[in-house]
Amino acid sequence: MVKGRTGQRVRLYVRGTVLGYKRSKSNQYETTSLVQIEGVNTKEDVAWYCGKRMAYIYKAKTKSSGTHYRCIWGKVARPHGNSGVVRAKFRSNLPPESMII
Repeated sequence: MVKGRTGQRVRLYVRGTVLGYKRSKSNQYETTSLVQIEGVNTKEDVAWYCGKRMAYIYKAKTKSSGTHYRCIWGKVARPHGNSGVVRAKFRSNLPPESMII
């Protein structure tokens, strides 16, 4: 907590689920990932998140910079469909292990 501040802490992030890559029937585009953000259920809700930054945080076996946790940063690009799924572009493509099977 910040010195002098009282009350509850404010959470500045929302969890999401990586669904897969953007794809067509025969092609898959690894540069764009599909993410379902918790509590976002319509295309109109996605508008607030467009342009916002995302972080894919994962745990590695070896330490780097004094920590086992690593991060891949990305941005919400646009909605995908009408159900609140977003298209996000990350600095490096997300690994296949990040997808839900």
